[in-house]
Amino acid sequence: MKVASIFALSLIGFCGFPSFASAEEAHTMIAPDDVKWGPAPKVLPAGAEAAVLFGDPTKEGLFALRLKAPAGYAVAPHTHPADEVVTVISGTTQLGMGETADRSAAKALPAGSFFALPPGTAHFVYFDEETVLQITTNGPWGLKYVNPADDPQKTQ
Repeated sequence: MKVASIFALSLIGFCGFPSFASAEEAHTMIAPDDVKWGPAPKVLPAGAEAAVLFGDPTKEGLFALRLKAPAGYAVAPHTHPADEVVTVISGTTQLGMGETADRSAAKALPAGSFFALPPGTAHFVYFDEETVLQITTNGPWGLKYVNPADDPQKTQ
């Protein structure tokens, strides 16, 4: 009888736990044709487009963002405050490591490629063709240029 009472109390306790997500937040599904593109964040050079797929890059918590870079686009050496997890959806990303944008040292990462960088890792990217990346990380998202003069917000 005691075992049954303990079991019943345990079930009542679990029923009292709050839900961790509302019905609206339980899942996210976006088909490729439903991605809503807009201007990329102002911390990036003009010309790229972005689409937030999940979460909010300006707030604490997980988010997923797609970035569409046109041919000829480049982001000068920079770092991020959190892990950056990136998948190349289409096109090719030229990824270079370090505080100097040495294109000869960059590695070509075609569609389907993946890279993950720990916080504070200096890197740069450029694109010879239109490329779409998916960035998954924890917000608030930030980007700090190695050379503050490269920050497009400083020239606007």
